[in-house]
Amino acid sequence: MGRHPYDTDYELGEDNITKFGLDFHNPVFPLSALFSIAFITLTLIYPDAAFELLNRCKTQVIELFDSVFMLSANSFVIFCLILALSPLGSIRLGGPSAKPDYSYTAWFAMLFSAGMGIGLMFWSVAEPLAYVTGWAFTPLGVEANSEQAYRLAMAATLFHWTIHPWAIYAVVGLSLAFFYYSKQLPLTIRSTFYPIFSERIWGWPGHIIDTLAVIATIFGLATSLGLGAQQAASGMHVVFGFDNSTLLQLLIIGLVTAAAIVSVVRGLDGGVKVLSQLNIAIACLLLLFVLLLGETGTLLVGIGDNLIAYFDYVLPLSAATDRTDQAWQHSWTVFYLAWWISWSPFVGMFIARISKGRTVRAFIFSVLIVPSLVTLVWMTVFGESALLQYKQQLGGLSEGVGDVSLAMFALLAELPWAGITSLVAIILVLAFFITSSDSGSLVIDSITAGGKIDSPVSQRVFWALAEGAVAIVLLLGGGSEALSALQAGTVSAGLPFTFVLILMCLALTKALFNEHRQQHGLPPILPPDGPDHSQQGDK
Repeated sequence: MGRHPYDTDYELGEDNITKFGLDFHNPVFPLSALFSIAFITLTLIYPDAAFELLNRCKTQVIELFDSVFMLSANSFVIFCLILALSPLGSIRLGGPSAKPDYSYTAWFAMLFSAGMGIGLMFWSVAEPLAYVTGWAFTPLGVEANSEQAYRLAMAATLFHWTIHPWAIYAVVGLSLAFFYYSKQLPLTIRSTFYPIFSERIWGWPGHIIDTLAVIATIFGLATSLGLGAQQAASGMHVVFGFDNSTLLQLLIIGLVTAAAIVSVVRGLDGGVKVLSQLNIAIACLLLLFVLLLGETGTLLVGIGDNLIAYFDYVLPLSAATDRTDQAWQHSWTVFYLAWWISWSPFVGMFIARISKGRTVRAFIFSVLIVPSLVTLVWMTVFGESALLQYKQQLGGLSEGVGDVSLAMFALLAELPWAGITSLVAIILVLAFFITSSDSGSLVIDSITAGGKIDSPVSQRVFWALAEGAVAIVLLLGGGSEALSALQAGTVSAGLPFTFVLILMCLALTKALFNEHRQQHGLPPILPPDGPDHSQQGDK
């Protein structure tokens, strides 16, 4: 039995403007572009007021909606697990006969590189050490530098970087993949709401949803570019003695943007796929080096110990109310959850685009478990190594966390061949950097092209340039304060998307339930997903 596409009157690209060699959606493209330009212009003209407004907004969002973020994130994990273990897990994205476009190896490499790459490089050393020393409070309010603080440091780090963020990505990715491959709707965020809003998604409700997705993605990517530039510049200062200045960071962003444009022009297979596999290969080499030339036995034992610690503490760390560590929760957990949610349109859409032919069950377990296991090993090797150097009072980490962007290089400095490994780390940061930029450009372009994935190359280049320009202008306008304000923007963008994700879960459940019944020759029990479900067969 074939697929059951919706009988919608909407034609892909019917709202697009095709002039001057472009093919973009009206009004999503102009709205997104105008908002971005206005934000950049006003931030440059009134930097102090803009930064103060954004930071105040971030504070209010975190303080007023901390429980919303926590409860929603926990619900997304439960939702994914129930979906995977239910009969709905057997549904295949694209229909029963659909075949995957990519091998598991290529698929894992691309989804992991897009979702976490720069973050793991930036925080794997600094975050566990911050929790032990109380650099910005301690999880569950434990005493800094105590034995419990050491065990809880790794558990809290894994809590932030494993199942919870990937469940958020899985909700968006699975929804987009199902409605695109199985229901033949455009690859845009609005398509996931068809079971709820039906044909109304092609009007202003859909325009607003897609525009918010673009804005959140641009802000998230620009922040990532800024953090990556800071870490790469710090590495170049260590290896080559370059002055870690704003000029160097701007040059790095410019070079990375140029490389991302080359990758974007080559497309998904020739660009992102190749770079993602290169990222994973370099990351594995660096991981093995630290593991084998560090305290190997302790690190290997630590993998199992940290996994046990994660399960021991996951429930108290997930609590939404009555926290004794609210300052830590607001500074770290709520911020991270808002960050992941604001990134979910980008990562989720990218995962969806490469996931044709997977079953719902394989999709969820792969997206949740495989990256989480890799993160467990990565965070243990680098995080435990950092804690060992701190305990033994070795080198730059002996005093705890100083400059976060230097933490990785301080760790490598105490191992053999520090110059070579630091250079490898710089290359890895830049490679993850480029992958995030080019995959983000492909995602934004798909949304602003009305769901088309074969829009003109010039449009993809435009968005790659726009992302780099946003980061450069903000660095020029306010340096590290600008990046801090931009992070506040992503947190603010995460709040409305939390409610978007909740509705997305409801729409996906309804659509999958009816799909399962239709594939077994049964009529839908839930209200119809669209105006006509009589069509069957592949198109």
